Amino acid sequence: MIYAIVGFGKIGQALAHAFARKNIEVAVASRRPPEALAPQARAIGPTVVAKSLRDALEADTIILAVPFGEHREVAKALPSWKGKTVIDATNAFPVPEELDGLPSSAFAAKAFTGAKLVKGFNHLIAATLAADPIVESGHRVVFLSSDDEYATAPVAALAKQLGFAPVELGKLNEGGALVHARGRTWGQLIFQDLFKKEQ
Repeated sequence: MIYAIVGFGKIGQALAHAFARKNIEVAVASRRPPEALAPQARAIGPTVVAKSLRDALEADTIILAVPFGEHREVAKALPSWKGKTVIDATNAFPVPEELDGLPSSAFAAKAFTGAKLVKGFNHLIAATLAADPIVESGHRVVFLSSDDEYATAPVAALAKQLGFAPVELGKLNEGGALVHARGRTWGQLIFQDLFKKEQ
């Protein structure tokens, strides 16, 4: 499996730290050229490789870590997303009117034609996401939701590989609503820093 993180702000860098901690190679890309990202990528770890957006999108699994409003620009970079898994780590808050009642990830999924979209890694602040997820004799929880029943399992496997405890919430508009903003409020699980104890 080949991984990429698109967006190299606080959340993108936090996720890059998680990959580096486990020596898993991941491409990082943003609107800036790769040479602008390279020093920071190298500082995080040798498995974090700065690439152009086009090259990064050759990955099988792409973590979307851009501001929510920029997801369309990323989506336009490929004519088809068939065969790709997009992990949506964005948060849309305050909720734009254009969502028309849809969870933001369901709205974003429409732009990524053919992709399997999974909401994940969006409920923790960057500093927490960047820290070692193995704490207090347990693992930090990450919540996952998707409208594609087969898409969540490989993302859950990646979360475990990174040291997190994945909790599947079901469909985006069902359990997934707990990690989406609605109107003027955050989802109930946003900013919840929970742990799953070792059995």
